[in-house]
Amino acid sequence: MSEEVVAPAASTPPPHRRSMGEVFRALTRPRVALMLMLGFSSGLPFMLIGNTLGFWLAGDNIKLAAIGYLSWAGLPYLVKFIWGAVVDRVPAPLVASLGRRRGWMLLSQLGVAGGLIGMAACDPKQHLVLLACAAVFTGIAAATQDTVIDAWRIESAADADELGLLTASYTLGYRGALIATEAVILLVAQALGWPWAYALYGGAMIVGLAAALMAREPVRADEAMEARDRREGHNPLLAGYDAIASPFIVFFRAHGVAMALLMLLTITLYHLSDYMRGPMSNPYYVSLHISLATIAYVRLTIGAIGSIVGVVLGGLTSLRIGNRPTLILGSIIQPIGIGAFALLGWHGGDFTLVSLAGVNITAFEAIMTFDAFAIGFSGVALVAYMSTLTSLGYTATQYALLTSALAWTGKILKGFSGEIVEGLQHGRSLLDAYALFYLLAAAIGLPAIICCIVLARVTPAPVRTRG
Repeated sequence: MSEEVVAPAASTPPPHRRSMGEVFRALTRPRVALMLMLGFSSGLPFMLIGNTLGFWLAGDNIKLAAIGYLSWAGLPYLVKFIWGAVVDRVPAPLVASLGRRRGWMLLSQLGVAGGLIGMAACDPKQHLVLLACAAVFTGIAAATQDTVIDAWRIESAADADELGLLTASYTLGYRGALIATEAVILLVAQALGWPWAYALYGGAMIVGLAAALMAREPVRADEAMEARDRREGHNPLLAGYDAIASPFIVFFRAHGVAMALLMLLTITLYHLSDYMRGPMSNPYYVSLHISLATIAYVRLTIGAIGSIVGVVLGGLTSLRIGNRPTLILGSIIQPIGIGAFALLGWHGGDFTLVSLAGVNITAFEAIMTFDAFAIGFSGVALVAYMSTLTSLGYTATQYALLTSALAWTGKILKGFSGEIVEGLQHGRSLLDAYALFYLLAAAIGLPAIICCIVLARVTPAPVRTRG
């Protein structure tokens, strides 16, 4: 049988060091601005069906059990490979003329907007079930939007450098949406009420709709998907096999079994230290007697600045020195930021780190800022790396499989974090137990560093598969 090359969605030639002038000129590319808008649109619904929804329901005295159950509205994000198979296989209904990527973008964004406005129309005290249905619908539309925007980002990049820029721009827009839906919406809801706040944020999806209409369909990806469809004809069994099994098969053939397993292991471990400490962060701050006002202030000011700087610098570093060196740097600074929180536990609380000209910088402020920077930087590095691993024709499904695997591992293991802290407390104070827990979480990042270094040194297998 003949063999054919399966082209990756974004080619990855050896990087060369670029001047800062080249870097800043690259930032003016129209696709980078569109990616910022699409990132904002992608991030907008995430908290509105999660933590922020809990604020609304708690204020209306909804039972905690019901609030907990409603958090499952975000479960569609964990099965994004399902939505990936749909958007890779099926032309978008009614708007197929826009192309497979742009059409699904438009439909999913309209779905998110309609779902949020539907949630706004439901009074939790009287129509909690309808509110839950609207939230689940929003979650499905939002997960679909994430999947198709990821595919467009990867397939539209002209080269690995532009892929890094698009990834940084996407992450920046996404984090901007998180700030808007975690903090700014509290002020909007206080002034107008939660229904109006959700309705306004549903209207804010016009940002993504405008970007989808201005974007160009990735021609190479469309050609690859159309060629695959012609090859299969109208055989439903062959189409089903291709939708479910082919993304796995092509991935392992493209990279080789050993290299593919190493890639998957690296992705699984990369953010595991951050996942593990996540559920214990707020209880830790309470035990440190840090006020909610202080936590909110740090997150919205210097913490947000640190996150944005990390995202931008991660993208620029990837552009200048290449993705794999950036991936290594991210794997190193992430556990350092997490382990630094142990200092607060050993000290017994927050303390002044620097006092200069009447301005005090506390250890909590400094550590939170560096941690936000490290997570932003490493997040861009990982997303940019995963984006280079997909093949044309299967971009949405393969990338969704990678992100789903990452999320499932972290979300399952972090459930044991409370038991770990309680186990460490035997014979120690609670703050000492927290300090050791954060060091343990940081140590979990060491295997990821090793995997990243090995990846940078190993030459990938030829990108080939059978026709």
